Amino acid sequence: MFSIEQLHAFVTTVETGSFSAAARRLNKAQSVVSQHIINLEIDCNATLFERAGRYPQLTDAGKKLLPQAMALINQHQRLINSALALNDQTPREITIALDEGIPFKIIANTITELREKYPNVSLEFLNASSLDIIDMLKSEKPLTGIIFSELNIPSYLDYECLGAVKFDLYVAKSHPLAGQICKNMDGLRLHRQLLIRSRNTQTSSFQLKISPDIWYADNYFILLELAIQGHGWCLLPHHVAENAIHSGELVKLPLEFEEMGWTANVDMLQHQRHSGQEVFKVLRNLLRSLLSI
Repeated sequence: MFSIEQLHAFVTTVETGSFSAAARRLNKAQSVVSQHIINLEIDCNATLFERAGRYPQLTDAGKKLLPQAMALINQHQRLINSALALNDQTPREITIALDEGIPFKIIANTITELREKYPNVSLEFLNASSLDIIDMLKSEKPLTGIIFSELNIPSYLDYECLGAVKFDLYVAKSHPLAGQICKNMDGLRLHRQLLIRSRNTQTSSFQLKISPDIWYADNYFILLELAIQGHGWCLLPHHVAENAIHSGELVKLPLEFEEMGWTANVDMLQHQRHSGQEVFKVLRNLLRSLLSI
């Protein structure tokens, strides 16, 4: 019967596109990966890859097996994480990474209750973009991330929605766009866009590239300052733009479609190996529905 090593070789080959790339990711010899897949094909009594071309292509049988193999690998990893956590005790320090676009003031209101229940736990807070936080969670520091929802969440992370944050399009009062009503998105393409992306140059799934002229930053407060200085238009959370709006430095973009802004869901992510511990269950319970709008 097939083994978890065979399934890893099969899925990794699909993900990376070749047997050699799969071998590099798995830190194994290519011959080992190829043999795992051959043995899996024997066990399944089916050919899983067409090997005639330069790169292996899934057969119909391979396509049918793939989602089941991925599900089993994910469940196997969850079993490992659960087993490792059986004798774990409450950590002495918990690091929480938070996207700067999410209002920390609301999150901070829950800290008093957590501190009262776990007085010996030290807390550390980090700021980073949502995509950078996902990358950080892989190393298990931080153990908890609070991010804007992304389409692709790694299988080793557990997550749930905390609510949402309202965004709108903003520009400096002195910017040419502030003096006209944009009838559609085409009007925005004529002016520089200010956009969030991660430190490894990934763009969030809800941050649309609209203008051909884009400046990037990895947090919303830099975008805010760039917008105030008149360098372009950007999408900002209401709480980030609020003070600049009141001071008259920033204005909400005049749009014929008034509700061109949108809400972004906020998720809390925790590494599977720790999410079952009582302290993290308490933290999840304290934060649930905190950002309902």
